[in-house]
Amino acid sequence: MYAERTDELDYTGAPAPVRQDLVEAQRFLLNHLRSPGTWWTGAERVAIAWESRRATSCGLCRERKASLSPAMGRHEGVPPLPATIVDAVHRIRTDPARLSKSWFDGVIAEGLDVGRYVELVGVTTLTAGLDAFARAFGIAPFAIPPPRPGEPSRHRPESAKPEGAWVPMIAPEGAVGPEADLYGGGFVPNIMRALSLVPDEVRALRLSSSAHYVPVEQIPDPTVRRALTRPQMEFVAARVSALNECFY
Repeated sequence: MYAERTDELDYTGAPAPVRQDLVEAQRFLLNHLRSPGTWWTGAERVAIAWESRRATSCGLCRERKASLSPAMGRHEGVPPLPATIVDAVHRIRTDPARLSKSWFDGVIAEGLDVGRYVELVGVTTLTAGLDAFARAFGIAPFAIPPPRPGEPSRHRPESAKPEGAWVPMIAPEGAVGPEADLYGGGFVPNIMRALSLVPDEVRALRLSSSAHYVPVEQIPDPTVRRALTRPQMEFVAARVSALNECFY
């Protein structure tokens, strides 16, 4: 089930060469997923990543998606994750358009600390991004490596404050001290701020964006290009967002 190594990623069947910066970013992200985080152990993070992937073939998730209300049924817990966590991962991965503040409040009321929730979102969505790359490139999903030992850092940034969002966030002017590198001093998308209660998840997302899309600080620049022009990139992104029922 696990990859023995993360320094050799399998791109067998890829229709074109994979850029080296993508290889390096994906290697980093897989190691990030399996390492002890801020609130979850490496074993728990790997389990969350597996549930994120498993959700895409989950029968209950398909039934929920087709129903008028997602409030039907409940996923079973899978060690080391309780049912509440498994259910949250599946909802975030398969039906994010219907997540609501009342749903979030219910998850927190059942005992999930808000910092652990933010980290769970980071692991779930980074896994989704890696899986989407593999699917789009026509290759097998990357094997999730075994967890690394160690304890979570339990670092809660002092500058993260409630601002009317579901979770506390770090404002751009609050990114100081240990978080001085968080936003790079430029454009700060809300998706980055939404993860800032767990700064390492912001750092991982920035690296993923730089490799798979464009560097965050270049997002406002319509002239940025890679193999595609920026309008071509945004056309693809808009279509994908529509298919995924993205809020934006």
